Amino acid sequence: MRRTLLAASTLTVAALTLAACGGGGDGAGGSGDDESAASDGHIVIGASPTPHAEILEFVQDNLAADAGLDLEIVTYDDYVLPNTALSEGDLDANYFQHLPYFEEQVESQGFDFDHFEGIHIEPFALYSDTLTDVADLPEGGQIGITNDPSNQARALDLLVQAGIITLTADAPESAGLTDIDENELGLEFIEADPASLVRTLQDVDAAIINGNFALEGGLNPATDSLLIEDGEGNPYANFVAVRSEDIDDPDLVALDGLLHSDEVRAFIEETWPAGEIIPAF
Repeated sequence: MRRTLLAASTLTVAALTLAACGGGGDGAGGSGDDESAASDGHIVIGASPTPHAEILEFVQDNLAADAGLDLEIVTYDDYVLPNTALSEGDLDANYFQHLPYFEEQVESQGFDFDHFEGIHIEPFALYSDTLTDVADLPEGGQIGITNDPSNQARALDLLVQAGIITLTADAPESAGLTDIDENELGLEFIEADPASLVRTLQDVDAAIINGNFALEGGLNPATDSLLIEDGEGNPYANFVAVRSEDIDDPDLVALDGLLHSDEVRAFIEETWPAGEIIPAF
C-alpha cells in the first residue's frame, strides 16, 4: 500500500528509493482500507541519518532480498516526527530512539507502541573547540546540554560519573538541571535542541552531544571527546519501534532479526572501528 509521508520542513524526505508499499496496517491515524502490516515484505521505516539509516541501507543492499523484504527508508533530522509519523500510520516502524526516550514519549504522548531489542549504542560524549582535557573546564564555564528530558538526564550522568557535579539524593531517573546538587565549578548549563549542539559548540566552553549528531557534525565520540560514556551495561541501546498491534508482524520480526545478525554486527564494527558506534547484541 502506498503511504503519504509527512510534509514538514524538518523532515528529510530521503526515501532512499529502496521500495514501495508499506506494512503497518490500520494503526493510529491510518486509513481504514489499508492492508495488513507489511503483508508484501515492503517496510517503510523512519530513521536518523547516522548511523541508523546507514545500518538499514546495509541491510537493504545485502540481506533484505534473501529474507523477502524491501525497505523504504525515510530519514528525519529530529526526535519528534518519527514517532508522530509512526503513530499516524505514515511509517511501519522507526529506528532512532533508546528506551528512556521511548518510555517518556509513550507516557507523555499516549502512543500505543512496542519495541524490539537494542541494536546499537551511540555513546554520549563531552566535546570542546577550545579545551583538550576535562580537567581544564573553567570556573563558571558554559556547557551546552540537550533540552530533551530523557537525554538531559543521560548527559548529567556523564558529568556525575566524572565527578564534575553531583545530583540530589532524591533525584529521579529523569533528572534535570534543577536536580544538580554540587557544582563546584559553578558551571552554567545552556539548553539547546540536540541537533543544534554541534553548530553551537563554538559558543560554549564544552557541550554534551548525542552520538548521532556528533557523527553527522564531523565529530568522533571515541577520539574527539573529553569524556565518553561507557558502552558496557549501557541502557541506551537504540532499537526498532512499532505500533503495538504490529509487534508480531512476520516482516517486522524478520527485519529485526536481520538487524541482530552477525553481518550487521560486523558492519558496525568495521564502519565505526574506534567504538564510536557499539553493537548492543
